[in-house]
Amino acid sequence: MSIRRPALAASLALAAIAAPAIGAEAPATVPAAARSSAATLSPRDQHDVLERFADVLARRFADADTGRRYAARLREQAARRAYAKLSDPVAFGEAVTADLQAVAPDGHLRLAPKARPQVRRPAPADLPASTRASGPPGLEEARMIGDVAYLRFNEFPQDTRTGEAARAFLLAHADARAVILDLRPHRGGGQATMDVVLPLFYAQPATLLRMDTRAEAEAEAPLEVGPTMVRQPGPDGIIRRDHVIQPDPAETRLRDAPLYVLTSRRTASAAEHLVLGLKRTHRAVVVGETTAGAGRFGGFVDLPHGFAAFVPIGRTYDPDTGLGWEGRGVAPDVAAPADDALAVALAHLDSHPTAAAASPAPANP
Repeated sequence: MSIRRPALAASLALAAIAAPAIGAEAPATVPAAARSSAATLSPRDQHDVLERFADVLARRFADADTGRRYAARLREQAARRAYAKLSDPVAFGEAVTADLQAVAPDGHLRLAPKARPQVRRPAPADLPASTRASGPPGLEEARMIGDVAYLRFNEFPQDTRTGEAARAFLLAHADARAVILDLRPHRGGGQATMDVVLPLFYAQPATLLRMDTRAEAEAEAPLEVGPTMVRQPGPDGIIRRDHVIQPDPAETRLRDAPLYVLTSRRTASAAEHLVLGLKRTHRAVVVGETTAGAGRFGGFVDLPHGFAAFVPIGRTYDPDTGLGWEGRGVAPDVAAPADDALAVALAHLDSHPTAAAASPAPANP
């Protein structure tokens, strides 16, 4: 999910749950033939990148202790000239990322040259068909399955157009018996789509989740947050906000409609934010597989010599339990293989016609 901020020299174009279309996947290995031979990296260049990256992680990483551990590892490797033989920028970025992940796994943290060739990771042979994106970023499909409104998303882009298209479809079919949001191929994005669509499904204000941001990171590049991000008291060093949905004041037809969400092991980041928020507010039945587990939000930071790093600067979690989904994912209410999730949801609707209908949301904490 993305929270926008102004463009800065060391910008964090905040993807509050993920970098669009990247989500929880580690950087793909780029074949040697695809790499540019024009750019080479000297040990001095590497030292510059590592020192700047270490400084950023120590001051901005979502968890301060982990950020210091990352920074110490980078400075240790710089002192040892551990990457001196890696003159290729892509190989250097991959090696640094692997070392950081060995210190503490994170679903988003990575380093890569900004000019890195766009080579896609080969899809795993066992990847379920339902988890493969089949259209441009955003709303892949919106159709009626009998009297059920079905919408399939592969990303929440950083603007409102996807949400507006989804909302228009829902309003055109507001007499649907139920709504199904298919997030099985969803790899991440921003919050704008949620903020446009979700007011249709609530009769009372609802706090989806809580988001804590490192104050140092926000001080360096203030976030641009919308009215759904409500400031709350927080501990020293943390900027705390709740993601609060207000009901649509004019449209009531879908407030009590049964709502289902389909998930897979590839459902990541912004999609996981939506899944956990709907579960916390008891507004949907989640059907499918446990999600990917990429739960910290952040953005890209420019580094020396043409590099950029995605640096998580905060965490999102259930304010009642204090638990997020980093490294653990969000479990479904009804477990099913990803490819079977749609059929299972439709069958569940037939046998439990009110199970996914609206129920009172938990009070704001």
